[in-house]
This record gives sequence, structure tokens and C-alpha cells, in this order.
Amino acid sequence: MPALSVNAALGNAGLLVMLVASTVGAFATAMAIAGGNRRAIRQGPTFAWVILAGAVLAVVMMQRALFTRDFSIDFIQQVGSTTTPWLYNLAAMWSALEGSILLWVIVLAGFTAAVARRFRDRSDDELVGWALVVMYVVCAFFALVSFGPASPFARGEAVPLDFVGPGPNPLLQNHILVMFHPPILYLGYVGFTVPFAFAIAALITGRVGEGWLLETRRWALFSWGFLTIGILLGAWWSYEVLGWSGVWAWDPVENASLLPWLTGTAYIHSVLVQQRRGMLRVWNLSLLVATFSLTILGTFITRSGIVNSVHAFAAGEVDGYLIGFFALVVLVSLGLIGWRGDRLRSPGQIDSPVSREGAFLANNVVFAVFAFIVLLGTVFPLLVEVIQDRQTVVGAPYFDRLSMPIGLVLLFLMAVAPVLPWRKASTELLRDRLFWPAWCGAAALAIAVLTGADGWAPLVAFALGGFAAGAAGRQIALATRRQGWRGLVGRANGGMFVHLGVILIAVALAASNSYTHSATLVLEQGEEVSWAGHTFELVEVVDELDERVDVARANVLVDRTKIYGPAVTTYLLQGMVVPTPSVRTGFAKDVYLTIDGNSPPPAGSTEVTLRVFVKPLILWMWVGGAIMAIGTVLSAVPSARHRRPTDATSAPLAEVGRVG
Repeated sequence: MPALSVNAALGNAGLLVMLVASTVGAFATAMAIAGGNRRAIRQGPTFAWVILAGAVLAVVMMQRALFTRDFSIDFIQQVGSTTTPWLYNLAAMWSALEGSILLWVIVLAGFTAAVARRFRDRSDDELVGWALVVMYVVCAFFALVSFGPASPFARGEAVPLDFVGPGPNPLLQNHILVMFHPPILYLGYVGFTVPFAFAIAALITGRVGEGWLLETRRWALFSWGFLTIGILLGAWWSYEVLGWSGVWAWDPVENASLLPWLTGTAYIHSVLVQQRRGMLRVWNLSLLVATFSLTILGTFITRSGIVNSVHAFAAGEVDGYLIGFFALVVLVSLGLIGWRGDRLRSPGQIDSPVSREGAFLANNVVFAVFAFIVLLGTVFPLLVEVIQDRQTVVGAPYFDRLSMPIGLVLLFLMAVAPVLPWRKASTELLRDRLFWPAWCGAAALAIAVLTGADGWAPLVAFALGGFAAGAAGRQIALATRRQGWRGLVGRANGGMFVHLGVILIAVALAASNSYTHSATLVLEQGEEVSWAGHTFELVEVVDELDERVDVARANVLVDRTKIYGPAVTTYLLQGMVVPTPSVRTGFAKDVYLTIDGNSPPPAGSTEVTLRVFVKPLILWMWVGGAIMAIGTVLSAVPSARHRRPTDATSAPLAEVGRVG
């Protein structure tokens, strides 16, 4: 075995520092709070900076090991290569199990330090102290996993001096999105640790009013925003890389990211009811526990090797740790909720189902049902394998059939909820507020029919999309008319922008799933082929070879205007063949070209077989995602009427936390 390198020694030292600091920090802070030692409690946030320093050291050493090709480390032997371009070499850290856990570690340490920094003036408050204890415990767990069974610095076997290394998975080194999709997704995953920690702290201290919600609302909102963008970037990666022209396959690992998004979305909505009416306290705590727990479960599904997926990693030794931690989180959280049951009774109740709180409750029920359907379809094959020792598959038809009516119901609720007042709505008020949104829905339906759309499900989706867009537009128009451009910011109006983004995504999915056309075309050089209103002509087949890849590219002239180059890429070190599609993107539709089959056409060939897809409105998925990101930022900015005065902003959590 090779000697332990400087990279490995310092990397392990960083992880050990994080493990010790988080363990000692959790114990010391908890003991200080229990003993009422205010001075010791104020020292608690110091551990967060030590944790961050240890995590940064570990990540820097891992990146140094990747760039110096330190093949004395087993992880570098798995994913490192002297031929990998620097961009994908940087991203190689999260291309396999051990490095992905290390990415989780650094993001978690960053959030822990951010909490310590944000509440540095309130560090002697018990609520903040217990929240830090919870975060230290989570840090200790992931540091333990990274230092132990998923060590990225484990010593490797001796390799020859001319060892080149395989490089990361070819699917993770052929598109720039690999640089952004995992880190942004992890910011969403890990970010929910903060509101979860404050929720547990509120249960421990008995301060279960609305104070802790006020302090964690933006943490939850931005975590949800990062998770949203991370999921959409994953869909974009799937569309651009995998060559099947789809964006969502109901893959178990895709579902693992969708589950906390569903419960997190329910929480983002229902927390408004608790802040306004003091209701749904147990439900909101349960949603936060579910969201955080599902991030751990998703990590288990992705990193235990128990599912086959283009996203999943090979089997490792972390599955027992993750499922044990998941069970511990659920049991402790439910125990605390049961313990504080008397204090969690809501002072208010729903006066009428036809009210904003009634619509939010219906919204939550639908999201909960959706999450249960996805969870059942995801874990059912795993349960069958454990219980009956046989493999089964829950395919896309199950998810498509059950998610379609749920999506339509959610579009309807998005249309109705913004116009409803709190407590109770009269028939006259509903008729007045829904008049223009209803006309928008009718106009959307008419346009869809006139442009040739058919089928009841997509037509209903288009109509409800117009209905919901009209309601959101009405809200934004009223706000800007009253307050000018300042009316665009704030929780309510920023939320309407998020709704508009969701509507665009829903309409784009309905159009692309229902009206995609595809064909297999055999193109001969110099001959033009017409199909679906487009022309295709093979210009040439070229071969591009270097030490890393052999790319066979078919240059195809589309509609006599521009050449597109679908290819088949052979990664020489792994011997893996990957199709690389080429897409002509347009506002109305995409023309998606991919070489049929996995056999690269020989250079100079005069014939190539293409798989061509015409996909309507797919561009609007990505536009909708951008609008959702903008809406998330606008939602986090306090509106003029919700801005607190300076003295309230600096008020201690001890006072704010006792509200309710």
C-alpha cells in the first residue's frame, strides 16, 4: 500500500476536527443550557466556526488531491484521471459516494456557521442554543459517516507510475450542468436542517408559538428555492444529456428529491396560516420533520446502492448509518411533538372552508397525498425485495396516472386561493374576484383548441393554467397599482410570481407530454428528408479523437438554416458509449436530434439513422424555473406593511418566541 499522502492526512484531520468540534459543541452547549450558564451558552456558536474550518480543510485537500492526481487515495483512483478536463475534475468530487457525502458536509457546516453568525447577538437565548445543539448533532453524524464508512481519504492500493485513472462517470463529464445541479440541490436538501433545528428547539423549550417561525421563514424559503432550482436543473440535464428527450422519468433518485420538495411546499403554504391565525401548529412541525427526514431517506436511497439508476451511486457501507439516523430523527421528533401536545393546541379554527386558510388546508392535503403516492411507488419495490426476495418495478404509468389529476387539482387551488379572504368569503366577492381569471382560463382554452390541441387532460390543464395565471396576474396588478413597483416584493406578491413559474412549467409539461412527435429517419448524404414540417439533410459524419474520448458526430442541416451535430461519444478509459443529442430550441417547439442506437457511425459514412423528436413548448419549463427563482427572492423581501421596526427586529427571541 502507498504511504498516506499529505492530502489524505490533512483531509482526515479536517474531518476529525469537525467530528470532535460538533460532538463537544453539542454536549457542551446542551449542558450549559441545562445548567443555566449564560456565559457558557454564549460560547456555543464558537464551535460552528471550528466545524466550518475542519470541513473547508477537508474539501480543499480533496480538490488538491483531484488536481494533483494523488492516486495514493482510493477515491482518486475511482474518479480521478490525468485526462479529465479541469472543469469536470472539479466536479468529480461529487461524482461518487464518498465525495458526495463530503459535499453534504461542507454545505451543512456552512449553514451551521451562517446560523451562528445570524444569531450572534442572541447566542445566550435558549431557543438559539438548542437549535445549534441540533445542528451540531447533525454535523457530528455526517462527519462520522465521512470520517468512517464513507471516507474520501481512504488509502488505495498501489498503482503503476503510469496509471492514468478512469475519471468520473461519463454521464457526469459531458455537460456543464454537472457543476451546478448537485451543489444547488444540496443547498436545498441541507438548508432545511435550519428550520428543522429551530422546530426541535421550540419543542424542547416549550416555546411553540409563532416566534420560531418568524426567524426561520427565510431559511425555509431559500432552501425550498434552491431545491426547486436543483430539481429543474436535474430535469434540464436529463433532457440535454441522456438522449431520450424527456425531463422526468420517475426514477427513484428523482423521486427522492421530489419528496422533500412536496412536503416543503406544503409547509411554505401552511406556515402562513399559523402566522396569521395561530393554527396548524402540529401539522407544520410534522411537515418540517417530514421534510428533513425525507432528505435523509433520499440520501439513503441515492447512496446505499439499493436502487438501479443513472443517478445512484454504487453500493457502499453507509446504508445502515443513514437508515438508523432517519429512524432516530423520526422517533425523537414524534416523541417531542407528543410530549408538547397540550401546548400545541391552536387558539384558532377554520371559520369556513371557503376561505384562504381553507384553501391552504386543501392544498396541504393534496400535497400530502401526492407525497404519499410518490413515496409508496418509490419504496414499494424495495419492500418487496426485502420481504419476498424478488425484484419488482413500479413504472412511470403508475406515477403518471395518479399525478395527473393531482396536478389539475393543484392548478385549480392556485387559481382560487389567491382571491380568497381570510376567515370567510361571500358569493358576491368570489364572483367579482374570479371574473377576470375565469375569462383568462376561457381564453387559454380557446387558443389551445384553435392551435390544434385535443385530449381532455391537456385541454383542462391549459384552461386551469390560464385561470390560475389570471388570478396571479390580478393580484400582481392590484399590488402594483396600489404601491407601484414596491408592490412586487413581499410574501404574497412574490408568491404570485412563483405561481406564474409553476403554471408555465405545468403547461409546458402538459404540451410536451401530450403532443410530442417522434420518428426514426434514415438520412443519406446530400439528400433532403422532410418530416413534420421540417427538412433534414446529412452534411457529413466526422470523427473527433483525443486521449479521453472518441466522438462520432453527424452534422445535419435542419430546415436549410443551421447545422446541428448529434453525436455518439465513446469514453476510452471506461469503454462506455454515450449518445449526445443536439437540440434546436424555439419558443414554440424544440427539434431534438439524437443518433439512433449506441453504435457510432464510422467517419466518412454517407448514411446515418437519427431519432428525431418535435417537442412543443419545452423552453417554457426553463423560463418557468427562472421566474420561480425570481419569485422566491421577491418573497423573501419584506413588503412595506410587514417590515418590522428596528427595535422589534433586534428584540430577543426570548420575547418573540413566546408569541401565542
